Amino acid sequence: MPKSRIRKKADFTPPPAKTATNLKMTSSGWVAPVMLAMFAIGLAWIVLFYVTDAKLPIEALKNWNIVVGFGFIAAGFGVSTQWK
Repeated sequence: MPKSRIRKKADFTPPPAKTATNLKMTSSGWVAPVMLAMFAIGLAWIVLFYVTDAKLPIEALKNWNIVVGFGFIAAGFGVSTQWK
């Protein structure tokens, strides 16, 4: 019985990887300051509400001042999604 020919396959070489040199991987200059400002405003709002026994920042809102403070903090987290 004749021997089969052994086929020599070329070694697999992966295609060259695409580099990210042309992609902008930095965030805009406004993202970090706005994010930190939102966190600070929200924290200051809640602390001011508790320290002044609900007289400040807006007395008419009563306990909704806490929701406003956490709203600022949540907005800060929303802005943080833009940070790269």
